[in-house]
Amino acid sequence: MSRITRLTGFPEWLPRERVVEQHVLDTLRQTFELHGFSGIETRAVEHVDFLLRKGEIDKEVYAVRRVHADERDHDQLALHFDLTVPFARYVLENAGKLEFPFKRYQIQKVWRGERPQNGRFREFIQADIDVVDRDTLSSTFEVELPLVIADAFAALDLGQARMHVNNRKLAEGFYRGIDIDDAAAVFRHIDKLDKIGPDKVADLLAADGLTAEQAKQCLALASISATDESFVDQVRALGVQGDLLDEGLEELARVVTAAAEDAPGFLVADLKIARGLDYYTGTVYETVLAGHEALGSICSGGRYDKLASDGKTTYPGVGLSIGVSRLVSRLIGEQMVTATRGVPTAVLVAVTDEERRRDSDRVAKSLRSRQIPTEVSPSAAKFGKQIKYADRRGIPFVWFVGDDGAHEIKDIRSGEQIAADPETWTPSEADRLVAVIQKEQS
Repeated sequence: MSRITRLTGFPEWLPRERVVEQHVLDTLRQTFELHGFSGIETRAVEHVDFLLRKGEIDKEVYAVRRVHADERDHDQLALHFDLTVPFARYVLENAGKLEFPFKRYQIQKVWRGERPQNGRFREFIQADIDVVDRDTLSSTFEVELPLVIADAFAALDLGQARMHVNNRKLAEGFYRGIDIDDAAAVFRHIDKLDKIGPDKVADLLAADGLTAEQAKQCLALASISATDESFVDQVRALGVQGDLLDEGLEELARVVTAAAEDAPGFLVADLKIARGLDYYTGTVYETVLAGHEALGSICSGGRYDKLASDGKTTYPGVGLSIGVSRLVSRLIGEQMVTATRGVPTAVLVAVTDEERRRDSDRVAKSLRSRQIPTEVSPSAAKFGKQIKYADRRGIPFVWFVGDDGAHEIKDIRSGEQIAADPETWTPSEADRLVAVIQKEQS
């Protein structure tokens, strides 16, 4: 057998770690559905020219071809690197069958040819929510989506998550007001502010032809942050005016005010948030987990007015994407949470001898009929060995079938052993199901 070569950037969790990931996925799905979002799934591959049509600036896609492809294979396909571009295609193809505004969630794997590092993978799971409409989209959804995410993180109970928001109209209007024509370049540089610092960003702005005063004004705007509408006065104090700036200030103030009422402490206006992608047109979002800021944004997105169009109808939308694998990797790596056990089994039914295995099978069937996860011992070894088998897997209970048809169940954690009826005995809910619990942090 050839030697196994490990592939970096493609996470494979152990069973107990997979429980944590599944808990996160289930919690997100339940939260999204509580808010009326419909689940969809799109294919893993798209045509290369479609994937790259939006000028994605730094994502290296994985091309897909048959091993035995020949000259008849003309399709150039690639694995999708996010869920937004496939969603745009999905909307265009199914517009006649969808009800608008269409609220969708999508939880799938995506692939990027990036250099693997802490929290960054080549294959990973994203969880997206978007609202898309025909021609126009109410700005109320720019308020609704961050509140959905606030509920999701509250349900996950991982500590304080905080969403930082800005508005592209606000920033672009400000740049126009100081005579900057290439707002997209400034966005890309400001987006690096946390990584490289203001001095290096100023150098990048200067290299793009900005004067020292313009660069100073851009950095002054980026330094503004507030949890309430006070950011509006701070921007006004910089002395820049313009209609687009006014529109952006109004939109961002509305988002911040609503969130302060419904999810206090979750959302903060942060005018350095730029989002480097060029299709954002309104509110933009980035989310960090308190105490784990080095991980970067675990949920980001924004408003886009022209992501999908068939030439006659435009489909504007607003969306947010949670980097599930990035989040899970930190939860596991920092031992922030753990599963109560690595297997779903709550009861192991012992086997007295192989001739009586059918008696154990019948007990297991009865317990399973009442939604108690149960397995039968793989061998009729001595009971001590069967108990050790359960203990190694974290199974809390072992069931014994007596010679006279009497049944007993043993809690191997406490050592307590009692008589039990397979038709009526039920463990506590905490023992019946695997749970994810927070670990004590030293």
